[in-house]
Amino acid sequence: MVQKEAFLMKRCLDDNKIMDALKHASTFLTELRTSMLYPKNYYELYMTVTDEMRHLEQFLLDEFKQGRKVNDLYELVQYAGNILPRLYLLITVGSVYVKSNEVPSKKILNDLVDMCRGVQHPLRGLFLRNYLLTCLKSELPTNLTSEDGNLADSIGFILTNFSEMNKLWVRMQHQGHSRDRTKREEERMQLRLLVGTNLVRISSLDNLTLDDYDERILPYILEQIVSCKDAIAQEYLLECIIQVFPDEFHLHTLSSLLETCGKVRPQVNLKTIVISLIERLASYAQADPTRVPSEISLFHIFRQQLAGITEARPELPSEDVAAMYSSLANLAMSCYPEQLGYVDEVLQSTADYIKQAGLSNIEAASAVSNELVKLIKLPVNKYKDINTVLKLKHFTAFLPSFAFATRNEIAVSVLRKMSERGDTLQLVEEIEPMLALLQPLTEDQKDCPSDFWDEEEFASEQGLLCAFVAQLRPDARDVHFQILSALRKAFYNGTRRRMKFTLPALVFQCNQLAIAYYENREEDEAWEKKCSKIFQFSRATVLKLTEIDEFQLALKMFLQCALAVNRTEFEKTEALAYEFCSQAFVVYEEDISDSKEQVEFITQIIGTLQQMRVFGEENYNPLSTKCAVVSAKLVKKPDQVRCVCLCANLFWSGYTTDKGGELHDGKQVFQCLQKAVKVAKSCIESAVQVALYTEIFNVYLLYFQRGCESVELLHLEKIASMIQEKLEEVDDSDESLPDIRAALEATQRHVELLQGDDKLAKLKEFGGLMASKA
Repeated sequence: MVQKEAFLMKRCLDDNKIMDALKHASTFLTELRTSMLYPKNYYELYMTVTDEMRHLEQFLLDEFKQGRKVNDLYELVQYAGNILPRLYLLITVGSVYVKSNEVPSKKILNDLVDMCRGVQHPLRGLFLRNYLLTCLKSELPTNLTSEDGNLADSIGFILTNFSEMNKLWVRMQHQGHSRDRTKREEERMQLRLLVGTNLVRISSLDNLTLDDYDERILPYILEQIVSCKDAIAQEYLLECIIQVFPDEFHLHTLSSLLETCGKVRPQVNLKTIVISLIERLASYAQADPTRVPSEISLFHIFRQQLAGITEARPELPSEDVAAMYSSLANLAMSCYPEQLGYVDEVLQSTADYIKQAGLSNIEAASAVSNELVKLIKLPVNKYKDINTVLKLKHFTAFLPSFAFATRNEIAVSVLRKMSERGDTLQLVEEIEPMLALLQPLTEDQKDCPSDFWDEEEFASEQGLLCAFVAQLRPDARDVHFQILSALRKAFYNGTRRRMKFTLPALVFQCNQLAIAYYENREEDEAWEKKCSKIFQFSRATVLKLTEIDEFQLALKMFLQCALAVNRTEFEKTEALAYEFCSQAFVVYEEDISDSKEQVEFITQIIGTLQQMRVFGEENYNPLSTKCAVVSAKLVKKPDQVRCVCLCANLFWSGYTTDKGGELHDGKQVFQCLQKAVKVAKSCIESAVQVALYTEIFNVYLLYFQRGCESVELLHLEKIASMIQEKLEEVDDSDESLPDIRAALEATQRHVELLQGDDKLAKLKEFGGLMASKA
């Protein structure tokens, strides 16, 4: 139908038969009267029809340029039989009439916009008025003073058209059966751009000023939004205002726009609208701060209006309120980075809202929880360090309202961010809010599910906490110790499961701090007293490990403390070092019962004692002798042999302040080696004896090379003979024989490499004999 009549119209136009052409145009325009099409299909029909109308419009323009009067046609088409075709023809001719300048443009504009009221069917009326706006968009006057038509007339024309289109659009919601409501809402959403086009057009008018927008345009639009009482229209139009008008206009009319947000229907998604506005103005202000007048405080306007919105709209979802406050905090940090108080105000307002809303134990991963977590993480991620964050008085204000899983997630994320940036605490005042934040990691919580962690995950999170402790480097050492003291108090609230991670980290930090005091002793007259106090603090902390039955860990930490004391030098150095070593022995004797663990820890004690350089003979001798005695009492004889051999080094390389150097006590060394030989002889299996004799031979050789007078060549020869003798007794099927041979061959290679000592010539022969026998 449309194509056929359009073809006939074009043929009539070619023959210059205008009246016949208008008749054919009226005929295919009648197709737009249908009520049987869905909006999508009606739009397709509308586009087809209006494309054909372009030919008529172009023909009329050409006729006008050739001198034909348009006013006659304008009067003529008003007599078309049906109102809808009549108005489409009238708009088409009217657009040409405006271009002719034969009459004031404002007269035509007012005439057309008023006559379109004759079509009140929502769908047909919307498309008709869209056609009106489309045809006249380039003909709207924008000059400021002309009486024939000016900017004010164009504004009035578009606002009137907008108002009528909005009414038609809203009316669609109330047609048909209630069961089709969802379908009607979908259809309305498909048509929303027709209404929004009016706002796009008015925003693009030339010479449009802030005064025009503030005094006429915005109040009119906001009045329409409030009065229509339709949630879909209100939400879309508010979004449209924010998107189409310049940021400068929003900056000066912010209060009016936000006040309207508090007057719309409860179904309107205010979160999206408010956040969109905040983000736009934040970007605008960030791009060039000078564009924001000093008398306009974006933050305070938004904060005041948000408070009003939440008060006026108590039914707002909590997650939406949290999201809006989060966006406001982002604006404060972006546009006012030096004003920490602004962010603190947002956190306080959020905490007050949570209290008023009665929110507690907020479910983890819920919508409101996710939004509040975003708010908490914002300052952590935005500010350059944790010190700035901890200046916010209300940073932890609403942490107790979260479920345990959320509190734990926040604590872990903060520690990871600190580790990533290398943050450290600088002030004593910072430790209290920090501990409040870290509480899920430092102590068990009543609301923590019993199966919350697996062991690997738990260890990983405790590792982050230990890394936080290890990363502490305040500029002031006195502050450092105060922070460590506060941390220990918090860590003591934890269970054994936690303290076995946290207390060692604390002890290491204390030891490092004491060493720092010593190395910078010229800066602090009281350094000795402080070093002593810190080491006593470490001792008490390690003793706490023994109270929770972490004996192995306690023993290791006592030895670490002794080594730390060894790096300092003051009046109580020796006494403290002796205390740590003796405590290690106490733990060893009273609480280490497993034979393998005994070997491991006596080896560590021997190694630690060998490194000590602060003992006089009075303290060193009992400790070294104790090592030898304990080694000789180990359960397994091979362990006795090896540990007694290790003890020999305590009497050779050991250091005492009385001597001012290594002991080189050959007699004690020889006694240890003789004891090792004696124990090895008492072993029953020949293979074990050979292995032990080989190890003893190497120790003898070591001290022989070092010049120990008590170790002579004949001792080496004797051990070599014992190896040969016992090697003959080892069965060829013994599983340990390959290892024995490998050890003997390695010993032989070492002996062969010895140079420059004639005394070793005979020993080399014995070595060769051992290798050949093996």
